[in-house]
Amino acid sequence: MKREVVRYGMVGGDLGAFIGGVHRNAINYQASTSLVAGCFNPSEAENRATGEFYRLDADRVYKDYKEMAQKESQREDKIDFVSIVTPNFMHYEVAKEFLLNGIHVVCEKPLCFEVAQGEELKAIAKDKGLLFAVTYSYSGYCMVKFARQLIKEGKIGSIINVNAEYPQEWLIDELGNGEKSTTKLSVWRMDPLYAGISNCVGDIGTHIENTVAYITGLKIKKVAAKVDRFNQELDLNANILVEYDNGCSGSYWCSQVSVGNMNGLTVRIYGTLGALEWDQEHPDYLRFTLKGQAPQILSRGNGYVYGRAAQLSRIPSGHPEGYYEAFANIYKTFIGAILKTIHNEQLTQEDLDFPQIDDGIEGVKFVHAVIESGNDQSKWVTL
Repeated sequence: MKREVVRYGMVGGDLGAFIGGVHRNAINYQASTSLVAGCFNPSEAENRATGEFYRLDADRVYKDYKEMAQKESQREDKIDFVSIVTPNFMHYEVAKEFLLNGIHVVCEKPLCFEVAQGEELKAIAKDKGLLFAVTYSYSGYCMVKFARQLIKEGKIGSIINVNAEYPQEWLIDELGNGEKSTTKLSVWRMDPLYAGISNCVGDIGTHIENTVAYITGLKIKKVAAKVDRFNQELDLNANILVEYDNGCSGSYWCSQVSVGNMNGLTVRIYGTLGALEWDQEHPDYLRFTLKGQAPQILSRGNGYVYGRAAQLSRIPSGHPEGYYEAFANIYKTFIGAILKTIHNEQLTQEDLDFPQIDDGIEGVKFVHAVIESGNDQSKWVTL
């Protein structure tokens, strides 16, 4: 009999953690998946409380991730994958431990701090035949997938320019105070030891990079950036010029100090025959304009939407889908690939339609190039 239930564990993401809850809610969309193990918090009390809340066996709530990886790998009913939702500085070491113990990985971005670390993780995953997903969540939206489909079909011609932005206002009170801690920004995001070389570019600029790359298929050749720290150790705003491998150009702006903006990821793609625009705060809609014609607003869930966008549309048009569903679509595809792997079935391109380790490595390269440029009078830096 084929096994239909996928077992997973989580590192990080206690009951008080935002992103851990997002991942669990998204995974719960798949009825065939069960949380059976975890190491949710270094605090024994918080860790146990989370395990008890989710009714896990006490012996599968582990004191640390190393114990969890090693003991789970030895169980007959071991977890099939681990979801890593820790602060940035732990991603590499936790992912490596689970890969070495033969367990598939889903990891929050950024994948790691250094490109060499990402390449090492990729080599281990390849050697052991393991799946590895990095949760660039916006690639999970149906209309992002439809934009990708339309570009692949040549509907807007050859791409000649890209403009994308991701403004937020939530750190506006941090301008110029120069303090190490704040009520709004957790200590680990303020400290390079835990957050790496970047805050804003690493946190939301990488979402621009990945979303554009996913939709267009373009690869960044080089960047020139102006990075603003406003007396903080890490960046709060960045303006980035981009040159792609096909010779066309783009401009990205990410900011956490832009008053009046909540979560405004917007991508505009211009081609020789038309243009596309997608706004994350209105994710069910895609603005599609053909040369010489009036703009069209395409809506998720309608008959004219096809391909992956149609396959992953969960509810009828007019009933808004959103952030949880985008995460859930990534997990749905990843979990489906795990099931096929368990059953020794061949994986197709659609089975692998989730952000993979190469995407994570590109994100690390992007952050390093942007910060290097910003630190050196906005010079062009090749990725």
